[in-house]
Amino acid sequence: MDRDRVRALLEEIRAGSLSPQEGLERLSLLPFVDVAEARVDTHRALRQGLPEVIYGPGKTPVQIAEIAQTLRRAGQEVLVTRIEAEVAREVGALCPETPGYDAAARLLWFGPAEVAIRGRGSIAVVAAGTADWPVAAEAAAVARRYGNKVETLVDVGVAGLHRLLASSAVLRGARVLIVVAGMEGALPSVVGGLVQAPVIAVPTSVGYGASFGGLTALLGMLTSCASNVSVVNIDNGFGAAHVATLINRA
Repeated sequence: MDRDRVRALLEEIRAGSLSPQEGLERLSLLPFVDVAEARVDTHRALRQGLPEVIYGPGKTPVQIAEIAQTLRRAGQEVLVTRIEAEVAREVGALCPETPGYDAAARLLWFGPAEVAIRGRGSIAVVAAGTADWPVAAEAAAVARRYGNKVETLVDVGVAGLHRLLASSAVLRGARVLIVVAGMEGALPSVVGGLVQAPVIAVPTSVGYGASFGGLTALLGMLTSCASNVSVVNIDNGFGAAHVATLINRA
């Protein structure tokens, strides 16, 4: 249930094509539904503009399928993040509706094949290295499923800045940028110095020993001298896409 669906329901009641009792029945799933091992938030899209998303790790295929079908019965599109291909196949086999799956992003979804563009501008997803792409792919895929136009740049890190500068039109044309980097995490500061748009920095766990699993990149991004840079957690491509979507719809 989201704002558009509630508004349409209220218009039906006002027009007399739907009785108040029928409208009440449709709203009966709000604000959550209890299933065997979860309390599914069917009200989140109405409150926050975007529906609940299922985090895949730690859940069985049966649990994921049950939560997904509960959200679908509430009329919502569904995303499942960080889900490996074999688990995605098992979930699909348990559901009457065939889901879509992006192996690079490890993202499974239930909903239309194509999502209408709702964002006011484009989101640029910029990956410092090819090794950072799995996290960047998650950000790009989630942003697309949320109705954003997405541009991607891969392998444009600070070891060869000419590669980044060659795509300055993409950078400067974006309304929001998601910049994904491991190692020392310098790329978001560089990008932040080139554009006037918000930059959401995503540190990754890519790097040798002193990168400390992404902690070095995280601290570097948090101490960025570019004042338009904000930071999400290590490897959190989903979180970056969520915030970027809210900015792009504002």
